[in-house]
Amino acid sequence: MAGPEARSNVDDGVLLRLPPVRGIGSARVITGLVLAVLMPPGIELMVTVLGFRNFAMIMLLQLAVAVAVAAIGGLWPAVVAAVLGSVLLNYFSADPVGSLSIADPTTLFTLVVFLGVACGVALAVGLASRRAQEAARSGAEATALSELALRILSSDGSLESFLEKVRSNLGMEAVTLLGSSGKAPGAPSMASAGAQRGLRVLASAGPNPPLTHAAADHAAVVDPHYTLLLRGGPLSAEHQRMLAAFGAFVVAVRERQQLVKSRRDNARLAEGNKMRTSILRAVSHDLRTPLAGIKLAVSSLRQEDVHFPPDVERELLETIEEYADRLDHLVDNLLDMSRITADAVNPLLTGIVWAEVLPQALRGIPPARLRNELPPNLPPVQADTGMLERVVANIVENAMKYAPDSDVVLTARTGAGITLGERPAGELRIIDYGRGVGQKEVVDIFQPFQRFGDSPSPAMEGGTSAGGGIGLGLAVAKGFSEAMGGRLAAEPTPGGGLTMVVTLPLWTGDPQ
Repeated sequence: MAGPEARSNVDDGVLLRLPPVRGIGSARVITGLVLAVLMPPGIELMVTVLGFRNFAMIMLLQLAVAVAVAAIGGLWPAVVAAVLGSVLLNYFSADPVGSLSIADPTTLFTLVVFLGVACGVALAVGLASRRAQEAARSGAEATALSELALRILSSDGSLESFLEKVRSNLGMEAVTLLGSSGKAPGAPSMASAGAQRGLRVLASAGPNPPLTHAAADHAAVVDPHYTLLLRGGPLSAEHQRMLAAFGAFVVAVRERQQLVKSRRDNARLAEGNKMRTSILRAVSHDLRTPLAGIKLAVSSLRQEDVHFPPDVERELLETIEEYADRLDHLVDNLLDMSRITADAVNPLLTGIVWAEVLPQALRGIPPARLRNELPPNLPPVQADTGMLERVVANIVENAMKYAPDSDVVLTARTGAGITLGERPAGELRIIDYGRGVGQKEVVDIFQPFQRFGDSPSPAMEGGTSAGGGIGLGLAVAKGFSEAMGGRLAAEPTPGGGLTMVVTLPLWTGDPQ
């Protein structure tokens, strides 16, 4: 509150001043009284000097003085000017001149009418001035509420922050919103506070907010399902009008939050349905293919009447191991994608140097096709060891699959210009010199269950043209990177190919 003289509505840095309704101030009244005493004699002095004596014209001039004084000082200065002007008219202009007695009754009637008209005009001018101030005040209130409504409709502000604005604007100590449904997380139940009608605390602002009607100084039912409890000083008529508008906005904020939550839930359900459909498709083909290979190899080895040469037996065992590893990788990616989709990824962040994760991440990758060009003494990044291993493994496997005729280069860097928001960061670059991906397909390669037939890009991870896969490797890598507070991006390799850039914040000793 800025005080009783001028209050303001503040929303996100916008300050709207509401002019006080005070009528005509004391300074203007004093000025009007001074003019009421000086101007009527001045009119008489002027017409005397000019030698202009016309009763009707002088009366009009005195009436003009009374109107001018009314516009400046209001009713009572105008009454003084009208009375003084009528006395001067009687003394200097009405017969007998030089006396306050009136010889002609018509003149007396004229003076009475003059006095009444002057007072009536003064009253009308004063009332119009007050109405103009009230209109300005109402316009400022409407502007404030309109600005607030626009900001509510254009953002997903929390109820707590909005109630803090209500509390500040109304000059209350604390405000609480009660609702019959939709209990906010962590909010105390009204049943524990002895409330009736099963209402719950949805949000509050201020110290020691009232939780029951008995603890509140004011209560406003803003909707059949919502009630505002306020604790603080008295509410003026203006505050009560604003409270009614604020109540409507509170309901709008609450309903908007529910709509956003419903939309998020619907999107999650749709994603879950897509996930289930894709898993069924993967199980029907990509998981059954290695199972069939394992079964065939095992069945061959179990034939008692067939004796395989050692090299053939070794080849069959290698086939079983290869398909088992492939199954393990596919199942891991399916489980990881399910966790990412369900927002159930909880990384254990610590400081990790890029080189520490390479031995496990690159296990099973032919060393001849890898070029490790990581510079020494790089600062650690903030990451989860297991997740970072999966990120690197999936990206390298994708590069090996879609760039079969080129080496895969791993390099890293940190320094100026490498940031995540305002935090310094480090980059791991995994570079291949294969066919690359078109600029329009860069976004698609990170979508789950993308296959060769689903996308125009033949370099899409998981495409069947490069040896199977269910299109989850890069999607899991991106999900894990973002879960650790980083990002995964793709950019073309100079000269042809694709470069995957993993960016993670530098470790500061305190995960953020």
